[in-house]
Amino acid sequence: MELTEKPNKIKRVRPETLEFIILYNQLRGKAFNGNAQLAAELGFNSASSITEIVKSRQNIDPEKLKLFKEKYGKFLDEKNQAAHPDNLAKPSVIAGIPMYEITATASGVEVYNDINDTHSVGRMNFPGIEDCDFALPVWGHSMYPYLENGCWVALKVIHDKKILPGEVYYIEWGDYRMYKRLLASDNADEVIAHSDNSTEMIGKQLKYAPLVIKIADIKKHCLVKDILNKHNH
Repeated sequence: MELTEKPNKIKRVRPETLEFIILYNQLRGKAFNGNAQLAAELGFNSASSITEIVKSRQNIDPEKLKLFKEKYGKFLDEKNQAAHPDNLAKPSVIAGIPMYEITATASGVEVYNDINDTHSVGRMNFPGIEDCDFALPVWGHSMYPYLENGCWVALKVIHDKKILPGEVYYIEWGDYRMYKRLLASDNADEVIAHSDNSTEMIGKQLKYAPLVIKIADIKKHCLVKDILNKHNH
């Protein structure tokens, strides 16, 4: 059984669209009064174009995001200076965590690429992810409904290699990487990589069957701390 996307939703929300939505929510009512004013400033034909982007029904053109930041960047600077006046005397620090557009597939496995060899495509910054290290997108449906295809996930690297059974992790294992819920195994040196989607079948077998993994074979695991889903309103 194939899961279908909700009508009128784009399949992939690009990083620049996520950045626009975050900045839009921060500046609405401060830098601009409404979508009509913003649409006129950015050269859109109507206010509905802004609404469609904010609701993740269409992606923003990168040049429009650049124009948006040029016009309203001073409001962000004023907000940061008001909250942290000492910043004027300190070197600037880029806010948020880097977003990498390598594929971490919820469908199962994917050829492994070192994230350190990948350039970030943007930054994610909202309350609650201050202790996270980076963000990755989700492709596929094996962790649905907890992780939806196309959402972005804020991750915290677990350096001491401890695993909390029942939590969802991004793991790099062997030559693969994936999102899975890690469950305790009967053997202390193993974990069960479980997929939340238990509805899709191939014949009489689960499409996303559990995997038994040696803990020692996990190169890196990161706890899923927060999820930025598509807007559904």
